[in-house]
Amino acid sequence: MRELGTGIGWRPEIAEAVERMPGIDWVEVVAENVCPGHLPESLLRLRERGVTVVPHGVSLGLGGAERPDAGRLAALAERVEALGAPLVTEHIAFVRAGGALTASPHLEAGHLLPVPRTRDALDVLCENVRIAQDALPVPLALENIAALFSWPDEELTEGQFLSELAERTGVRLLVDVANLHTNRVNRGEDPAEALAALPLEAIAYVHVAGGVERDGVWHDSHAHPVPRPVLDILTGLAARVAPPGVLLERDDDFPGPDELERELGAIREAVAAGRARCAGGGAGAGGAGAAGAAGPGRGRVGVLARPVAGVRERLGVAQAAVLSSLVAGTPVPEGFDRVRMRVQARALAAKRADVVAKVAPELPVILGAEYREAFLAYARQRPMSGGYRRDALDFAGHLLKLGRPGDARARRELREWWLDRAGPEPRRASLAARLARRVSRGRLPGRR
Repeated sequence: MRELGTGIGWRPEIAEAVERMPGIDWVEVVAENVCPGHLPESLLRLRERGVTVVPHGVSLGLGGAERPDAGRLAALAERVEALGAPLVTEHIAFVRAGGALTASPHLEAGHLLPVPRTRDALDVLCENVRIAQDALPVPLALENIAALFSWPDEELTEGQFLSELAERTGVRLLVDVANLHTNRVNRGEDPAEALAALPLEAIAYVHVAGGVERDGVWHDSHAHPVPRPVLDILTGLAARVAPPGVLLERDDDFPGPDELERELGAIREAVAAGRARCAGGGAGAGGAGAAGAAGPGRGRVGVLARPVAGVRERLGVAQAAVLSSLVAGTPVPEGFDRVRMRVQARALAAKRADVVAKVAPELPVILGAEYREAFLAYARQRPMSGGYRRDALDFAGHLLKLGRPGDARARRELREWWLDRAGPEPRRASLAARLARRVSRGRLPGRR
């Protein structure tokens, strides 16, 4: 596997800081956030300096019951080519459910949700991965995700599930040690056991990130400092194998460059400690024990699973029921922890509010302090079905139908914003510019 070194997640908010940071060998960019024909100047400068850029997808939903969407795969491949990336990554998750496969409404989660660790789900995932591999021009690596809830009647541990996936498909693994910590807190799973089952030669690189614990639930926020338990898991992993690459993820509440560099330094120290332990002959409590028996290229690679047509339908029905309970208020399916499902439902609604505020930044400007409460009330009634930009447009239309906001000026601004985007051609091209100027002057429409 190609050596990547130490990297950081590239985000527009920290682009200048990343360019100035010493010792950055590579960066990762959210694939859906870049346009192949209009790459950010910062990424182009980094590439000119020889910094590797890896696209990280979030919307394929390879763990879903449906076959991967050909258009999404083509778009991801296009970004790989534009960035000159040596590999591309995605997640072991489902992000949508319902539709024709289940004869139920199509629903979008807007976030990564865990797949059941069952033979059925693994068979579908393996077939989806093979479809994706055939469509992508570079090797694919998949990331283990953080989860707030567990599926009942699971048949495999996380380590077994990941190991068999790698063995059957030859896919690489993006090991997120922060997600292993999240699952330890939320689901009582031992990170060492998961790492012990992995074929170490399958590891493409490692993610490290921070989070926060509230009311006994760990939230993988990517907006807090990396905690010591996560660094300890990283040290344990490095005691077993030298990671080809290690990357710091930060998606919100960005600290200054000095703090980011301190976190990168702590990550390097954690890896060095693991390598020193490896040289001394020990793996330590936070790391993996014996490696999995069979790695990619051996064992079950290329072994065809049983036909999955009927399996897809069963999995689709189960995932649709789970997602509907989270975003549409239908009853929680039997066997799920209802408290955890409520936590997950609130987290999904909060994430929708946050992302819509980013993709349509004019809305919080127009609505002011009313934005978040209004959006969460809307989200409880209207599941997302067409992506975040569609969600923003539907939210604005919903408010206008209710005669809101109450402030006449804000309502007029919202109507102009909605009309500018709802029609076939823009009507008020200067609206965003006017709003941006008013924000810079501290004049937020709709605020008292």
